[in-house]
Amino acid sequence: MFLSHRRRPGCGREGLQSRGCLSMTSSGRSYTLYRHPLLNAKATVPQGRTSIRVSGLLSHLPMIQSALQMFDRQIPVRHDEQLSFSTWIPPVPSRAFDRLAKSRIKAILGVRTPDQVTISITEECPNHCAHCALPNSGKKLRLMPETVKDIIGQILDLGTTLVIFDGGEPALYRELPGLVASVDDRAISTMFTSGAGFSRDLAHQLKQAGLYAVNVSLDSPLPEEHDAMRGRCGVFQDAMDAAKNALDAGLLVNLYVVLRRENMRHLQEFHDLAKRTGAHELTFFEVVPTGRWSERRDIALSPLDHAQLDGFVSRADAPRIFSVPDAYKRFGCFAANSWMHVTPAGEVYPCSCFPQSWGSVFKEPLGKIWQRMGRFPYKGNKSCPMRMI
Repeated sequence: MFLSHRRRPGCGREGLQSRGCLSMTSSGRSYTLYRHPLLNAKATVPQGRTSIRVSGLLSHLPMIQSALQMFDRQIPVRHDEQLSFSTWIPPVPSRAFDRLAKSRIKAILGVRTPDQVTISITEECPNHCAHCALPNSGKKLRLMPETVKDIIGQILDLGTTLVIFDGGEPALYRELPGLVASVDDRAISTMFTSGAGFSRDLAHQLKQAGLYAVNVSLDSPLPEEHDAMRGRCGVFQDAMDAAKNALDAGLLVNLYVVLRRENMRHLQEFHDLAKRTGAHELTFFEVVPTGRWSERRDIALSPLDHAQLDGFVSRADAPRIFSVPDAYKRFGCFAANSWMHVTPAGEVYPCSCFPQSWGSVFKEPLGKIWQRMGRFPYKGNKSCPMRMI
């Protein structure tokens, strides 16, 4: 298996972001996603949207078809001479994407790989978000840089292709650039931020260290509503400043929205805001009854809300929208299947929303914990298991 890439100069044309844009007249451009005697997958980008072509015996498998549908008719961007389908997926061509493609083929055979690992490096955070999944314990927990680097080395050896730095507020972790630099080309690294502490200088340091993208958290397109949800005045402006700083540094930017019933009315405004800021992607994640909202069963989206979301996503133009609820419907719950989370205390969860420890990084290797996590009973559920408990 290998990845190939044939490039042509040119970037522009209305309809794609001005940063990292891709020629809309690129009919001769071809990106090989996977090449194997049993499966070939290629992408072209006519008129600014991807077109996927597959062949081979494995191409008819439902799992393959569903996975490739996630790429087809999408609005990619060209970033650092690579094609980026999403801030959640390594770019093409890259060693990291090659590894991800291999792990997805192995998944057909029942082999689990922790493709995406979030590491909460610190509890420190100036906000008091109403829906925080990992509220501050009051113990000022913080993983030491040496510990985080060891975790990164272990998960890269396990096959991880996306390392996400989380918190708390990871931008306040002064050694963050060094952690980013420890992620080699086997994976991409991204981070979540509320915007607090995400300065212009830090953005450039992180870009130089190799950070791929920044997920800027957003609860409302209205400053007063967003600040109220985050428990601090001015955090909306922090988020907008962070997006600008990241873009100016040459990083990909994803606006990350946690949807609940109260903000479903803002779908168009969220997308308009993403377009105005120059964000490359807008992600919609459905709120989970966990953390501070563990008892809130009234906040989940209704079937009508889901239908509204699906319709909106299908009609939307650039920037690209990634709908996590749609991914759940396609592939089931990712927790312990291809996701893993490490807390500031070193506890290892199936995901950041499911507070059940399967071991500690201070007591045993992550490979052993990941193997044991295979017994997690909710792998592949079509809905978040936290809504079932």
